[in-house]
Amino acid sequence: MQFRQQALSKLQSPEELDLPVRFARPQGRLVLAVTVAVMAVAAFWAFTGTVSSKLSAPGILTRAEGSYLLQSPYAGQVTEVLAKEGQLLAPGAPLLRLGTERGDRTVHVVAGGRVTALVAKTGAVVTTGADVATVERVTNPDDPLVAMLYVPGGNGGAIPVGAQVDLSVQSVPREKYGVLRGRVQAVGHAPQTAAQIGGFLGDGRLAAQFTREGNPVAVLVRLERSPATRSGYRWSSADGPPYAVDSTTPVTAAVRLADQRPVDWLLP
Repeated sequence: MQFRQQALSKLQSPEELDLPVRFARPQGRLVLAVTVAVMAVAAFWAFTGTVSSKLSAPGILTRAEGSYLLQSPYAGQVTEVLAKEGQLLAPGAPLLRLGTERGDRTVHVVAGGRVTALVAKTGAVVTTGADVATVERVTNPDDPLVAMLYVPGGNGGAIPVGAQVDLSVQSVPREKYGVLRGRVQAVGHAPQTAAQIGGFLGDGRLAAQFTREGNPVAVLVRLERSPATRSGYRWSSADGPPYAVDSTTPVTAAVRLADQRPVDWLLP
């Protein structure tokens, strides 16, 4: 009964308005101030700062006109090879001679260029339509190289023309000579099939490799020139490798995408 009387007395009494107000402790005010400051800085950075990102893609060094695969119009045995790898041939130049049922026949290159691969060897038997050589379309061996990248179809639209590209060249030790510098010159409008890639590179094996994860978008990269290096191109190191780089060399590219504000990721 005593406890009940005390409870009723407390309910009937006015609130304790004469007690002093309790403010937050100094430590709590410091935490609140730091939190507000951090949020303000984050909001400012989200609207004014920029974030850069890179896209990785495989590719190959080549000439701007690409290469083509030369096929034999005759069936027979190779009796003589009239050219060698690396040789520059004029349009219509003889490449090899075949012994056929109708006598000797000569296989000629279709368009002028440099022989990058000779498939047919002396003594080999070839059928009509068999691959005999890969010829790079080039009239001057001093024509500059380009890098052709093959980017997964969904990422091609994110690459701006003029974007900086760093190329790791398979034949050049990156830790010693750095990367090859370039700029995006053109971006394909639609994904390419294995047949299209093979027709440009003159190599079905490479075409199958670049389309392993679907049809990619082709990106043409212009290599930056430099008279101070042995290769004639600009590298991240001062001198680059003490030798020239050649076409048909595989590369791995890091393409710098356009800078974005962090707030753009949140806004539609």
